[in-house]
Amino acid sequence: MNLKNLISTYENGIATVTINRPKVLNALNKDTLLEIKEVFTKLGTDDKVKVIILTGSGEKAFVAGADIAFMQSLSAIEGFEFAKLGQEAFMTIEGCPKPVIAAINGFALGGGNEIAMACDLRIAAETARFGQPEINLGIIPGFAGTQRLTRLVGKTKAKEIIYTGAMIEAQEAHRIGLVNKVVPLVDLMDEALKMAELIASKGAVSLKLAKSAIDTGVEIDFHSGSLHEAQLFGLCFSTEDQKEGMSAFLEKRKAKFKNK
Repeated sequence: MNLKNLISTYENGIATVTINRPKVLNALNKDTLLEIKEVFTKLGTDDKVKVIILTGSGEKAFVAGADIAFMQSLSAIEGFEFAKLGQEAFMTIEGCPKPVIAAINGFALGGGNEIAMACDLRIAAETARFGQPEINLGIIPGFAGTQRLTRLVGKTKAKEIIYTGAMIEAQEAHRIGLVNKVVPLVDLMDEALKMAELIASKGAVSLKLAKSAIDTGVEIDFHSGSLHEAQLFGLCFSTEDQKEGMSAFLEKRKAKFKNK
C-alpha cells in the first residue's frame, strides 16, 4: 500500500495503524479517510492479522479532529459528501471482523473521538482529552458521533458533551464508559499491545463471531439479538477451534487454536 498519511506495521498477528499527520495534530482530511478505508479493508481480509491497534503519531494528539482548513469552504452538498466519506471510513473500522483497539495518546476531539468510538476497545493515556467541539464551529458531529456517543454513554450525557462542546479528561471518559482503561502515557502502547496479545491468543473464528453477536445485537431488539447469538453459538461447533478448545480444557492444557 502506498500510504501518505498512515503507517501500517505488522508483527506476530498484530497490526498497528498510526495516523501520521503530526504537523496538523493528525487531523482527518479526505485523503486520510480514503487511506483508512483502504487499510482497514485489507487488514480485515488478511488471515495473518488477528488484532489491530490504532493510534496517532506524537504525544500531543491521537486525532485532533477533522481538518478545519479543508472544511471551511465546503458547500452543503460537499459537507454531506465529506460526512458520508467519514462515516464510510469509520464503518470500515467498526465492521472489520478483527478486534480493533484504539491507543489514545492525546487529543481525541471531534472526528478523533468519533474514530476512537468506531474501535472495539479504547485505552487512553492519562493526558488524553475527549470531546465533540463541533458546536463551537457552528456545526454538529458528522462522522456518526451523535449515534455512537449516545450508544456508548447514554442520551443525556451525549447531549451534554455535544451541546457544550467541552473537553473531558481521560478519567472522566473512563467513568462514563467512553474508554476501557486509563494508563500513564509512557505505558500506553505496552498496555495496548498486552491487550492485543491476550486477544490474539484466542481463536480468530470465535472472536469474529463474538464481535458480530455484539455489534448486530445492539442494533436490534433483544429477542432477535438473542436468536442471532444462538445461531452463531451453534456455528462455533462446526469449527476446529471448538474441538481444540474444549479438548484442551478437559485435558487441562493450553489450547492451540488453528483459527478455523
